[in-house]
Amino acid sequence: MGNHSMFSEFILLGLSSNLQSQVILFVLFLVIYLLTLMGNLIMLLVIRLDPHLHTPMYFFLGQLSFLDLCHSSVTVPKMLENLLSERKTIFVESCLAQAFFVFTTGGTETCLLAVMAYDRYVAISSPLLYGQVMSSQLCVRLVWGCWGLAFVDALINILLAANLDFCEDQTIPHFSCELSSLFPLSCCDTSVNFTLLLCSSVWHFFGTFVLIVSSYTRIVSTIMSISSTSGRSKAFSTCSSHLTTVILFYGSGFLSYLLPNSGTPLEMIFPLQYSVVTPMLNPLIYSLQNKDVKAAIRRMFRKYMNSRT
Repeated sequence: MGNHSMFSEFILLGLSSNLQSQVILFVLFLVIYLLTLMGNLIMLLVIRLDPHLHTPMYFFLGQLSFLDLCHSSVTVPKMLENLLSERKTIFVESCLAQAFFVFTTGGTETCLLAVMAYDRYVAISSPLLYGQVMSSQLCVRLVWGCWGLAFVDALINILLAANLDFCEDQTIPHFSCELSSLFPLSCCDTSVNFTLLLCSSVWHFFGTFVLIVSSYTRIVSTIMSISSTSGRSKAFSTCSSHLTTVILFYGSGFLSYLLPNSGTPLEMIFPLQYSVVTPMLNPLIYSLQNKDVKAAIRRMFRKYMNSRT
């Protein structure tokens, strides 16, 4: 940290300045966070313990659950603390650290969703070669590649931001630290930082989105070539959970970054959607829409009940 900021802390304005509203929001987001922890931990446990789920699709799903745990845990605990605190402050170093982990987990998730779309394409277009193409070694490399790309990208952006001097204002009109919220607080030239962040956002959001659309275009083409209605329905059902997750994550992400700044609390609805609500919904989506996961949960529950008797 080589900056010479005039202050050592930022003030996170959060979601509301009304005391009564803050208490209600605290209870609401505490419940959401606990459900997120419980749902994703159960998903990780089921995938780990059930041999029927030791396939590439569920390996990636386990990684998604782990990412949702990390992404939610980076922002929600501090948000809960600030909802009950009079001084809604965060140290500059802690803010940059939070921005780094938000960037890393969010970037990794976009890459992972693109990998999962490719996995579904291989499973539907080449079912007989699926196990051979999506080998365990390739799956591990793809996951490490997702983490590696996001980590390096986040590190470069944060190292540049760490050299900024923050002396314009202490107030961040957000519930968490994001790089785009920090640049207006700097009294330095942030054009290089902004350009780099823009390039990173284009790659992580639009680049991976193009890859996902490309995979699903081929998936739809393959499904439409299946003669039987039941075959088409079965093929599409294997993609429905992933497609729902993609729509939730990218839909709220695009709206959050593309809508003009209005300075109102309503702006935070979409960031809350992809950083707080979606990690809670993903385990529900994959358990309610996936017969294999539901069967695995029933088997695990039955085995637990038998062990108690």
